[in-house]
Amino acid sequence: MTPNHLGHDERLPLYQRLRDEIVAKIAVGEWLPGEAIPTEAELTRSYGVAVGTVRKAVDTLVSEGLLLRAQGRGTFVRRPNFDGSLFRFFRQVNASGESQVPQSLILTRTQEPPPAQVRQALNLAVGETTLCLERLRLIEGQPLLHEQIWLPAAKFGPLLAIDLSDFGTLLYPFYEEHCGMRVASARETLTVTSADEALAGVLQVAVDSPVVVVERVALGYDRQPLEYRLSRGAADTFRYQVEIS
Repeated sequence: MTPNHLGHDERLPLYQRLRDEIVAKIAVGEWLPGEAIPTEAELTRSYGVAVGTVRKAVDTLVSEGLLLRAQGRGTFVRRPNFDGSLFRFFRQVNASGESQVPQSLILTRTQEPPPAQVRQALNLAVGETTLCLERLRLIEGQPLLHEQIWLPAAKFGPLLAIDLSDFGTLLYPFYEEHCGMRVASARETLTVTSADEALAGVLQVAVDSPVVVVERVALGYDRQPLEYRLSRGAADTFRYQVEIS
């Protein structure tokens, strides 16, 4: 069998080129999240490299959080868990103090040129458009978060044909199902601002009251940005907790 050719910049170490090849296969969906990648022996035969090279490439991806080793079972493409991410920060409890999963309501969906900050965050060229979603997260009908979400229209066009009521509460599995776009990681930045009249009306808070802003850039397995999101919630629902050891 003729080994697969390792492309990319030949000035890079061999393990780095193999690492990039593995990432490319994950990015295009050849190896899916939750599935095992080929064994070290199979990768060694397939690419015609030493087992040490394969091990170093895989170790690098494990340390980067893209792969996960399961003792006795193999090495798997890691599926990140974003389910509770925002709710590390915002309390999601009902009037009785019981924890609840917030409802999601898509308010608007438009295709438009993005603001300059969004265009830069998504690495878009001038003239490229985005799909913009405006979403409200609620607990028992009371607003918890207002979200603005921008997606590259070239990658997320299928979402234009889906009824807004059919959008799922968890958007990342929805992106994967309908657009083949898989989010692997994200960067989040927290800041504080004050509510203008429009935001105050949506969140049902006083004008100029403090609001926490969570800015997120979600990345694919190839580290290319897929989503830019601003989530804003009243500061009195905000809590920050971190474990230090």
